Amino acid sequence: MKLLLITAALAACVLSIPAYAASGDVAGAIEGTWDTASEQIKTVVNNVVFPAIDLILAVFFFGKLGTAYFDYRKHGQFEWAGPAILFACLVFTLTAPMYVWQILGM
Repeated sequence: MKLLLITAALAACVLSIPAYAASGDVAGAIEGTWDTASEQIKTVVNNVVFPAIDLILAVFFFGKLGTAYFDYRKHGQFEWAGPAILFACLVFTLTAPMYVWQILGM
């Protein structure tokens, strides 16, 4: 069993081919890959990540608004800070796809 394992490892080392960049331009290869992948990254972030964050913030906003209302009913004073911060974050993430890619230079 050991001999078979050693033979397989030796064959893998002998038969493997080193991979090099065709013209030696590694930076060009990376830039080309990034240009191709950046459009896919934008699509995934715009269609999956931002809507998920929007949903989470909307749930937290309405939950906080409800608890603030019940605190108002109990104590007679409405606390605006929590709902206002969550609303501002929600507006920011709802409008972010329009400008975030220009800021990042993509």
